[in-house]
Amino acid sequence: MKMNSQEWKKLDNDIRPGIKLRGKWHGKTYLIQRKLGAGAIGVVYLCVSNGKQAALKISDKRSSMTVEVNVLRSLAKVQGNRLGPSLLDVDDWASPQGICYSFYVMEYLHGEPLISYVQRRGQAWIGVFMLQLLDALQELHQSGWVFGDLKADNLLVVSSPPKVRWVDVGGTTQIGRSIKEYTEFYDRGYWGLGTRKAEASYDLFAFTMVFLHVYYPNQFAKESSPQKQLFRKIDSVKELAPYRMVLKKALVGNYHTSKQMKNDLLKIIYTTERKNMRAHQQHGQQTNSSSLFIDIGGISALAIIYYAVSLLFQ
Repeated sequence: MKMNSQEWKKLDNDIRPGIKLRGKWHGKTYLIQRKLGAGAIGVVYLCVSNGKQAALKISDKRSSMTVEVNVLRSLAKVQGNRLGPSLLDVDDWASPQGICYSFYVMEYLHGEPLISYVQRRGQAWIGVFMLQLLDALQELHQSGWVFGDLKADNLLVVSSPPKVRWVDVGGTTQIGRSIKEYTEFYDRGYWGLGTRKAEASYDLFAFTMVFLHVYYPNQFAKESSPQKQLFRKIDSVKELAPYRMVLKKALVGNYHTSKQMKNDLLKIIYTTERKNMRAHQQHGQQTNSSSLFIDIGGISALAIIYYAVSLLFQ
């Protein structure tokens, strides 16, 4: 169940920047600084506790919040919680008006939105982030969950080394159930290319739409032949040329696991690397990283090096 306008107004009246929110059971205090965003279930605020910043999500939808907390706890068990933010606290809060809210506090991730990062640093990073995100989705799916509301707005790039992290697990759904929260542009049901059943292929469709969104920042409306339209959109982006086959297969549900898609992507990267090296050698040029990084797609050496580095820092 989504919050209606009256419930949003009630939350905004009860929680404002500068107030101190004290948990009912654990007694921890959080100074609210500003609103970070709002979703179908609750509102997320930037807060400070013991001198450290964190993100606090609060709602009067107790059962929905419990599901999100369980997701974060599940993610924490997957290879050191490199998927989503760390869960720091779970508690209740009674407002001055006597309304009982549930909230949880999570790690505040300092990063840059995926789209702006690629626009600023160059499309050579596309291959890197594709591999990282497929790894993360593979781990999520193996733990029994589908992200559901996977979209560019939910992805941040954090540094040291650059790595994609997701910041909102509100749409995460147990495999086999119906997707509970989605955004039309990323939803295969909206495009008529599949159901809203929570399965790996649902996330992989959204994965493709994320990287289309990078090159179509204003998005685009659905036409009468959605599959042909999306294929045409992929073909029109020069930077996506090396990945066209993989992205199209994901759009039509040909991948049943993230691992299958990742394996195809790795084959493309290694094949492109070998072609690049042969081309440089045939032209009598010295093969080095700086020359390889400027090849179409920017996928060869850069993707391999940074993907390997990111695995070391899980």
